[in-house]
Amino acid sequence: MLVWFAGGLLLWLFVRFVLRGYYTIGPNERAVITSFGRAQRIGKATTLNDPIAASLSAEEASRYTYPQVRVVGPGVHRKLPWQQVHKASVATVIASIAYDPDDPEANYGGTVLDAVTKDQLNTGFTGQLRYTVSERNLYAYLFGVTTPVSHVMGYFVSVLRDRVANFTAPRDDGSDEPTDLDAVQGISINDLRKNLSDLNDHMNVECASAAARYGIALDAVLITGIDPPAEIESALAAINTAHNQVSSTISLARAAADQKIVQSRRAVEIETLNAQAEVEPLLAMADQLRELRSHGSGALDLYVRNVRLGLFAKAASIVTSAQDGRIDR
Repeated sequence: MLVWFAGGLLLWLFVRFVLRGYYTIGPNERAVITSFGRAQRIGKATTLNDPIAASLSAEEASRYTYPQVRVVGPGVHRKLPWQQVHKASVATVIASIAYDPDDPEANYGGTVLDAVTKDQLNTGFTGQLRYTVSERNLYAYLFGVTTPVSHVMGYFVSVLRDRVANFTAPRDDGSDEPTDLDAVQGISINDLRKNLSDLNDHMNVECASAAARYGIALDAVLITGIDPPAEIESALAAINTAHNQVSSTISLARAAADQKIVQSRRAVEIETLNAQAEVEPLLAMADQLRELRSHGSGALDLYVRNVRLGLFAKAASIVTSAQDGRIDR
């Protein structure tokens, strides 16, 4: 009996400490080892020492500070009995922007995400996003957040809806400030459609902090469709037609005004050149007279006499004043 007990004990020890002491990590997996529930840390380093925290504001950095832990890569590894392995897949996942991890049937089965524009139009958005578990912040993914995917999707949806509700088409000079003509020229859904690339860029920038917040990095956001409710599609088409006509009229008026401005500038340039052409000989004559005067008063009198002689030669008749008051021709 004692032999059987000793044999069973040895078998249990073999299975417990030898066979179950080894574990494998797949190519698309990473793991963190905990000893008595505490993850193996890398000194006192935190995520604030990592570049992924660069996108956090000062207030966010005080809340999202996680310790950096030792990450186990692919292969066969050994652990002690009091240690536990926590695995996470780091493969890239592609999901719809309307995907709800907590309720797969939400948002029309995860196909269309509703958002309200600044003119109170309920609009449907479709598209995709790619995300991966951040190997540099596995602590947040495994231990910091209960359901990190749900947190990331909720964060993404809140940022998107806030941007849509306050979106204003940028002006030609690059400013986001609205112009007085915005209320006449278009509505929010048209602005969103025309600036879809700007909307995607904004989402990528705003979601850059997801890795530092929740341990999930949003690699790319691609919004592909913006559609209004079907019941207002015809009204929207009419508005767009009127908007195009107004835009065409405004463009023609601006072109005509620009043309008149250019013509006015050319007329001013021509008159300026003509005036300069008339003034130049007078300025040159004044310079010559100053130079003659510098040679003495007699030189200036002699110059006047020669000019008179030239005029007398060209004149058909000369009128002079006699001393007795008579006029001779």
